[in-house]
Amino acid sequence: MYGSHFYCIGPKTFFRKGFFSAPLHRIWKICRKKIRNIPATKIGIIHIFSYLGHGVFSIYTTDIIHTTMSIRSLFGGKRKKITDYPTDVLTARDGTSFTIHFFKHAALAIGVGEKYVYVDPVNGYADYGVLPKADVLLVTHSHYDHLDRAATDELLTPHSEILCDRTSAEAFEMNCHTMRPGSVATPCDWLKVEAVAAYNTSPDHRQFHPRDREDCGYVLTIGGTRIYIAGDTEPTPEMKALRGIDIAFLPVNQPYTMTVDQAVEAVKALHPAIFYPYHYGEVEEKTDIDRLVRELEGITEVRVRPME
Repeated sequence: MYGSHFYCIGPKTFFRKGFFSAPLHRIWKICRKKIRNIPATKIGIIHIFSYLGHGVFSIYTTDIIHTTMSIRSLFGGKRKKITDYPTDVLTARDGTSFTIHFFKHAALAIGVGEKYVYVDPVNGYADYGVLPKADVLLVTHSHYDHLDRAATDELLTPHSEILCDRTSAEAFEMNCHTMRPGSVATPCDWLKVEAVAAYNTSPDHRQFHPRDREDCGYVLTIGGTRIYIAGDTEPTPEMKALRGIDIAFLPVNQPYTMTVDQAVEAVKALHPAIFYPYHYGEVEEKTDIDRLVRELEGITEVRVRPME
């Protein structure tokens, strides 16, 4: 059967939205202009997916070649370079300059010179095909809004180091450094990574991120500065036991992670110099970011970036 399937992915599940049967020759005409190195006789099925409103274009060839690109790049339009995204330039304790690049939701990158650490890349949150390649890739857990192999494949090189939780490791066929709560890794001489347990503590929310699945948050040490990227979690004893956190990224959305009150509790326990709320959108119950900022006035510097 020729044509294209169109899918939408919601915050809870994948569901089939509909089907349209654009003739294969029309789709092929567009594809051929973009992908000239795949002979016409090799093309088998063309699928177009929509990932949270941002498409991923996939070609499955008869000899199992699989090429992925964004629909935006397929149909034209400016592709965003890493400098086109919101950034904060900061100085580590030892004087090292580093840049935080904010994409969307839980996806971000940290640049140190020409080296890059990517966290939870997902297509649609950034145009990973034109971004610098990853020196280090971190994945906190295997949910669709944190782990996307199409995005990671665009970032990885044979020299990239992958650090991920044990469930996500299966998606990489175990070709990664599997992190478990309490694990410590030094993937390169300028970066230390510590894994911190990430899970729900509220009795009626524990099914979202069970403790025994061993999802991870990470503490990154760059130039003596400690950056805590919490992953999907509520305040936990392991989180509250952390010391010397300079920068904290905490998720604030319900029912899956923290309430505003829980985020305030976590910030007061961590005492970071800078707090970035992240992962605070894409659910029915919108996070009251204004109240969060008010509650933490005089306690820490809250920097709100477009991380819905």
